[in-house]
Amino acid sequence: MTEQRLTTDVVIVGAGPVGLFAVFELGLLGLKCHLVDILDKPGGQCAELYPEKPIYDIPALPIVTGGELVDRLMQQAAPFEPQFHLGQMAEKLEKLNNGHWLLTTDLGMELEAPVIVVAAGGGSFVPKKPPIAGIEAYEDSSVYYAVRKMETFRGKHLLIAGGGDSALDWTLNLQPIAASVTLVHRRPDFRAAPDSVEKMHALADAGKVKFQVAQIAGLEGADGKLSGVKLKSPEQGEWVEPCDTLLPFYGLTMKLGPIANFGLNLTENLIAVDTEKFETSVPQIFAIGDINSYPGKLKLILSGFHEAALMAQQAFHYVHPDKKLRFQYTTSSSELQQRLKVA
Repeated sequence: MTEQRLTTDVVIVGAGPVGLFAVFELGLLGLKCHLVDILDKPGGQCAELYPEKPIYDIPALPIVTGGELVDRLMQQAAPFEPQFHLGQMAEKLEKLNNGHWLLTTDLGMELEAPVIVVAAGGGSFVPKKPPIAGIEAYEDSSVYYAVRKMETFRGKHLLIAGGGDSALDWTLNLQPIAASVTLVHRRPDFRAAPDSVEKMHALADAGKVKFQVAQIAGLEGADGKLSGVKLKSPEQGEWVEPCDTLLPFYGLTMKLGPIANFGLNLTENLIAVDTEKFETSVPQIFAIGDINSYPGKLKLILSGFHEAALMAQQAFHYVHPDKKLRFQYTTSSSELQQRLKVA
């Protein structure tokens, strides 16, 4: 056993809304959870893609933004003290001799549990990489698709590419600590928040940021270290913009990733489940939310909440095969209210 191996009742792959609500449903039954997510914060698509976008079909909430929904779900799960392992991908799953599962992440974290719940939405978020020859040689040394720690870029000559919120936000946030910042977008219009665009133009007018309307045509450098990025535009032709770091923000795409190798029945990258327990073809492994497939499936957050509730009932029997599960209501059960820390 490695120093990094942790044991728990349930490991949830995916910390989006459905994974977070599963923490609540499992917690009511006294089950502890660890969650793994490739993103650097909980919330899944709601937090990453539309934190300010209104959602209108959550029961009892006529209107709620993606970010607000995540905040409420985190608050609801808080009494059960879930443990998050963020910025990691669930890479390998194997059955142990004791009947438990061992899930290993790409950072080497090992999580042992009798129950695995896949709540990975459409799969793992991965960055859309620019189609530039040889870019792999510079990745993680001069080319980064996400900002994990701002300090990494202090004193660097940055070239940021993209026209969405991420490109504009990091242009504004990194400008004070970088040696220089050049923002490149293929057209003068942006998909980002107007306030951010206005602030960027103000910095450009002040000479604190350089803005280029162009496309990336290639990279220059050696041994994983950039010396410049080749740009081109109809007006200016082709030239090299000096920089030592490239941050391309071209959005995210969804891929099933290593989950495809977990031995589950898959149909068009969806995991087949039953509609009684939302269990997969492999006992003790469940799939809830957009990642699963069954007759009549609706890809709605509220459907995922329902699936989480039924999944939790069966998960209890795997974690405590010698105990009888008594169905209780939060409105009248002192035991549940104690677990919720409201008694």
